[in-house]
Amino acid sequence: MRPPRSLWWSTLDEPIEARASLSSDIDADVAVVGAGYTGLWTARELKRRDPHLRIAVLEKSLCGFGASGRNGGWASALYPLAEHAVLERHGADAAEHLRLLLQRAVDDLGDSVREDRIDAHFAKGGSLTFARNPIQASRLRDEVAHARDRGRGEHDLRWLDEHELYDYGYVAGALGATYSPHCARLHPARLARGLGDVVERLGVTIYEDTAVTRIIPASRSRRARIITVGGTVSADVVVRATEGFTPTLPGERRTVAPIYSLMIATEPQSPAFWRDAGFRHYPTFADDRHAIIYGQRTADDRIAFGGRGAPYHFGSSVEERFDQDDKTFRALEHTLRELFPTFNGAISHRWGGPLALPRDREPSVVFDPESGLAAAGGYTGDGVVLSRVCAIALADLITKPDSVTDHTNLAFVHHQSRKWEYEPVRWMGINAGRSFAARADVVEHTGRHSRASGLLGRLLGE
Repeated sequence: MRPPRSLWWSTLDEPIEARASLSSDIDADVAVVGAGYTGLWTARELKRRDPHLRIAVLEKSLCGFGASGRNGGWASALYPLAEHAVLERHGADAAEHLRLLLQRAVDDLGDSVREDRIDAHFAKGGSLTFARNPIQASRLRDEVAHARDRGRGEHDLRWLDEHELYDYGYVAGALGATYSPHCARLHPARLARGLGDVVERLGVTIYEDTAVTRIIPASRSRRARIITVGGTVSADVVVRATEGFTPTLPGERRTVAPIYSLMIATEPQSPAFWRDAGFRHYPTFADDRHAIIYGQRTADDRIAFGGRGAPYHFGSSVEERFDQDDKTFRALEHTLRELFPTFNGAISHRWGGPLALPRDREPSVVFDPESGLAAAGGYTGDGVVLSRVCAIALADLITKPDSVTDHTNLAFVHHQSRKWEYEPVRWMGINAGRSFAARADVVEHTGRHSRASGLLGRLLGE
């Protein structure tokens, strides 16, 4: 087994030593499929509630191998669904409960990292969304105005004009930006690997290089089971925490669409570069284009920068070769050099991987005591904080089934997204969305409103 190719894995302090794989049939109280953030946070939270639980975590590759160890490192209060859509689907009270809990969850994650002594380079510097054309500026100003209408002050979201940006961070052509304090930058692989060590110290057993071939629900005569090449796990509860790799399991091909997000990173930049660019408090950054981009200043002064735009592959296929897409990497580098024209160095790392996109763009937390099956996921790239929130909800459901908590009362708990369409409709629709987003950004850059953005909104159900 080799670690995924990325800046994050190449800058870990210690070499990777694989844990043992499953080689016999075993019995557990709770078995977790997937050793990413969701699976590891769930194991941690269950052990904190009941130290006597026998918990086994099964991972196809290495702990943190998937999106948990490769993402952009945004520990944010972002939710995949636009706020107006949350209001329409769930109502004002549920939307406000979700917003406040996610904002608290950013700080809670930082507290957990410090409590567990994980050096994940956590730095709560907030997040900047730049406006680089008048249409983006108008859209972002409207967002701030709507926040004020809902009673939120500058401590939640504020507009920074061009002159104020230099105190936060600056990219070329910025006309201003919104600033939210509810985001931290971190090193995702350090968090994932650290969580693995933490749960092991709590008494959880992690089996790596253990591919799950089938999950079988409980029946009247048998407990739930996980089938692997090396052995069978019988458990009272089986948690599926497989996120972008979910379609590789039998019967899950249409549960989520694996969307590839790719990243690049620079060599460490000089103090002079960062004096000009700012970002001294390490805010994460993006702009308001439709084809999402995201970036951070790393602890060792690199720019780690990523974005959507890689193609969706027919049949929800997930393959290692899809982690690399030269066209997308070239587009990311072009955008990075456009944002930071004084950067004239080399790109040191290129990598990518799949994230999970549900059909309705909402995450899910589900637990059926009769079948013994539970699952959480569907974060659409916003999973650093959401995974912990969902893990807490899942642990509450499993250990306190008759109680209602702040986390089990979230609108997406007990929610199941509808299945994606059959192919080729799925392939056509998702890749049409990519095209609409790219076209809208090109048109808006000229100062004109784009009809493609309206088509994109209808396609996304917003």
